[in-house]
Amino acid sequence: MFSPPQDLIEQKWRMNMKKLPLCFLVILSLSNAFAQTDLSGKAFVFPVESEDSYVVLTPQVEKPLKAFTLCLKVYTDLTRSFALFSYATPSHFNEILLLKRGPPLYVLAIGNKEVVFQIPQTTTPRHLCVSWESESGIAELWIDEKPMVRKALQQGYTLGSKSKIILAQDQDSFGGGFQKVQSLVGDIGDVFMWDSVLSPEEIKSVFFGVIASPNVLDWRALKFEKKGYVVIKPQLWA
Repeated sequence: MFSPPQDLIEQKWRMNMKKLPLCFLVILSLSNAFAQTDLSGKAFVFPVESEDSYVVLTPQVEKPLKAFTLCLKVYTDLTRSFALFSYATPSHFNEILLLKRGPPLYVLAIGNKEVVFQIPQTTTPRHLCVSWESESGIAELWIDEKPMVRKALQQGYTLGSKSKIILAQDQDSFGGGFQKVQSLVGDIGDVFMWDSVLSPEEIKSVFFGVIASPNVLDWRALKFEKKGYVVIKPQLWA
């Protein structure tokens, strides 16, 4: 039986040892790229008007959606229009879009069609939940656990997968097309999303901090990437 010379064995061992740090760096970088972060008690702060400051979110599931509930908190003193949440697919840039249009209006778009909710104006932190289901076409907006008047939107529609999800900007192309005048200046936190419509009792529970297993986006185990001038700071709300 052939046995390699001892010096050849030692040479291969030294070569393998030299490769180990690079392997570890690759593994470390991959683990960081796909790491989940618990952001409980934190908020994304967007301190300046910008066309290149936003956050990219990676959902826990990628599938067509026939229903969803999205909840988040926002704090801003802007009086102009701004985007909060943009979910785009290659076929529809406004597959889901939540934005504020002037002081008294919030707009929810599904599949590039929209409905408008009129709300009382305030600059205090606000808790928003929006829900929609394909079967009935009913869209709901809840502000600080209080429901706004229900609207009809895209009955029978199915939300596409292969999404790009952006906070604090409006996608006018798939993953891009941002404008400074559509940016949020303020804070976003406590982002949760489900692939179902939460009941009124569940939405009220979310408002009071009791979160029921979000399976699309979970602030306590969030995959994200910051772009531009975005800072993570403690929340200013209780």
